[in-house]
Amino acid sequence: MDFLKDLWGFLKTRRKFWLLPIILTLLLFGALILLTSGSAVAPFIYTLF
Repeated sequence: MDFLKDLWGFLKTRRKFWLLPIILTLLLFGALILLTSGSAVAPFIYTLF
């Protein structure tokens, strides 16, 4: 959790709030790939990339 606090502190002090949607999108794509890697949906997800 320290990483998230440090990241939020960086975004807040440096006024880099435009990075937040990019970070969230990358995290969502990563979670999607991890969660569907062992299922039958995986071949369809990998064709998106």
